[in-house]
Amino acid sequence: MKSIRASRRGAVALSLSALLTSVAADPTVLPAPGQPTKTGTPGTFEIVGDSGVSAQQLFLGNDNRVYIVDKTENNPPKVGSPAHPAWATEYDVETNKFRAMDVVTNSFCAGGAVLGNGTWLNVGGNQAITWGGLTASSQSGNTAPYYNGDGGKAIRLLDPCQDKKCNWVETTMSTRRWYPTLETLEDGSMIIIGGNQWGGFVNSAGQNNPTYEFFPSKGDPIGLNILTKTLPANLFPLTWLLPSGNLFIQTNWGTEVFDYKTNTEYELDDIPHAVRTYPASGASIMLPLTPANNWTATLLFCGGSDLQPDQWVENWAISAYPADATCVKMTPDVEAKWSDDDSLPEGRSMGNMIALPDGKIFMVNGANQGVAGYGNVSWAIGQSYADTPVYKPIIYDPNAPAGSRWSRAGLSDSTVARMYHSSATILPDGSVFVTGSNPNADYNVGNNIKYPTEYRVERFYPSYYSQRRPQPNGLLSELGYGGNYFNVTLSKDDLFGNVSMIATAKVVLIRPGFSTHAM
Repeated sequence: MKSIRASRRGAVALSLSALLTSVAADPTVLPAPGQPTKTGTPGTFEIVGDSGVSAQQLFLGNDNRVYIVDKTENNPPKVGSPAHPAWATEYDVETNKFRAMDVVTNSFCAGGAVLGNGTWLNVGGNQAITWGGLTASSQSGNTAPYYNGDGGKAIRLLDPCQDKKCNWVETTMSTRRWYPTLETLEDGSMIIIGGNQWGGFVNSAGQNNPTYEFFPSKGDPIGLNILTKTLPANLFPLTWLLPSGNLFIQTNWGTEVFDYKTNTEYELDDIPHAVRTYPASGASIMLPLTPANNWTATLLFCGGSDLQPDQWVENWAISAYPADATCVKMTPDVEAKWSDDDSLPEGRSMGNMIALPDGKIFMVNGANQGVAGYGNVSWAIGQSYADTPVYKPIIYDPNAPAGSRWSRAGLSDSTVARMYHSSATILPDGSVFVTGSNPNADYNVGNNIKYPTEYRVERFYPSYYSQRRPQPNGLLSELGYGGNYFNVTLSKDDLFGNVSMIATAKVVLIRPGFSTHAM
């Protein structure tokens, strides 16, 4: 096992210097995409497969592969030598089969995002563990039954593939990060923000890591004041790169615009009504940038919990506390003020918002009571700190009049409780991939487990799914910033027999991103 790990880390060391300077081959012209090969009933969920490991984290790596990362636990698939449970898989969305992948350190609550060259990062985690999530006697990765190393300083890299030969490789950073946030910057590099050192329900001053750093490294971590002022519910801070080039950061009740180039923090008003970061875990998203809004970024936040800083303790029944239903938004590059939006029909913690190609937002997963997290306390539901799953999805239309932006028209319920550690992403055919849920310290299944470790994969089919798709010719295999123009042609059939409809044709680009913990 030790030799396998050494070789993987060596491969990373050899590639770092060229990570962002590699030149991709000239893009090729793609054939027309064709119609979806899969059929699905619009407005419904379908259980299509088994994820192999529970999907605490996931991302769409290429046209037909979703990569799933779990925490170290006793998942059924085995991998490596000596053999041990896998906590990562590559899932083929065409065959609904998975390939187990070996991750050598504990990726529990790691952060993730994609570099400008297409390499995915998975950063941080927690100590090596043994049965039941207990800390292992050795942190070196050579101890049964899980053979996992300490993941607190880990940086894991993956170049997605089609040939089933790609694997995670690892390097390290200088500081421990559990629940960090990663944001891709305009030059294709990565900023890594926050986290804490050793775990726990919420953050604390004694183990806080109120800093940021870059990958590839630009030097030692740098202090970030908002992470000092917003304890304790400030893990997985919510961030977006704005068109201005600054970062928007929202964590606990605090909000700011951050100029990372000059290390300047511009404090804004606290977010109203509720905490949206973990473990309140409200849903959040950047609404579509369109010609109509002049490519202006508006951030929408819904749900979470209105708990105050002194209420994030485990001596009372948090699992019975109602989740928040409010929605608020801000357009920070225009007017850095919060405004109320239409509320959800019920409170929801741990919901996921997914951008759809029709410009609407799909919301799925989560619970009506409690917050994210698990533990062995008397009021937990099994081990879950939340209860009352929200099986009903809902769709938000940013262009609808106020008071009518949320709708469930034509939507069926899921049959799977998606609680803590569930995730979702849009797929290239326009369906939504939904999986995960595991509010347990380790693999935990059985008829008497209300919220078990969940492996079932669902696909949700939006209202447009069965409609004829246009067949554009001239699309390129890769798109970058700037460069030469290229022509895309549509047929008369693509325009439903009316060539004049070309005047209203739209091109929609969606970056699915990294899904974990309602992000």
